[in-house]
Amino acid sequence: METYIKMNETHVISDLSVETVDTDENVENEKNKKYFTCGICGKKFCQKQLLNHFHIHTKEKPYSCAICKKDFSQKIHLNKDLRTHTNEKPYSCDVCGKRFSHSGNLAKHYRVHTGEKPFSCDVCNKDFSQKIHLNKHLRTHTNEKPYSCDVWGKTFSHSGNLDKHYRVHTHGKPYSCDICHKNFSQKSNLIMMSLNYSLAPASI
Repeated sequence: METYIKMNETHVISDLSVETVDTDENVENEKNKKYFTCGICGKKFCQKQLLNHFHIHTKEKPYSCAICKKDFSQKIHLNKDLRTHTNEKPYSCDVCGKRFSHSGNLAKHYRVHTGEKPFSCDVCNKDFSQKIHLNKHLRTHTNEKPYSCDVWGKTFSHSGNLDKHYRVHTHGKPYSCDICHKNFSQKSNLIMMSLNYSLAPASI
């Protein structure tokens, strides 16, 4: 372990922003902190953080979920996984009240209210609020279809389209017409049927 950890006691105080240092006591505490440098990637951490970080390089995963048996390199990742089982959502939007299990998801959600779209398509310059939406959009340019039906082998660009396709095999038709009581596998087909009834001339 010692070959990968270098102690660095001369932390540069000038790197601190004005907002984070507002008293002499804070500056003095920062001076007294001992930072350690990862000998592999050069990142600096306090001792406890470095030990957690080191698991990334060693591929060690000492934290295990008792429910799904999945292993994790850091305890914070285990805690995130546990929320998927308990459905705990401790992070709340102070604008609309919607709750989230992870702080990162709350940060992404805030863009709905702020209108921020930091992810831009290099092809058509269209902007998106989340990277996952940009990745989906990019497939319209590349024609990439990473989702494959394991029955027919048909491929799709989006997982939602694959889910719709699977209903062909399962005969799942969850959408029912209130007028003719015919069932449909896709909501769009039900809407089209409803439009046909609304446009049809009334019987005399």
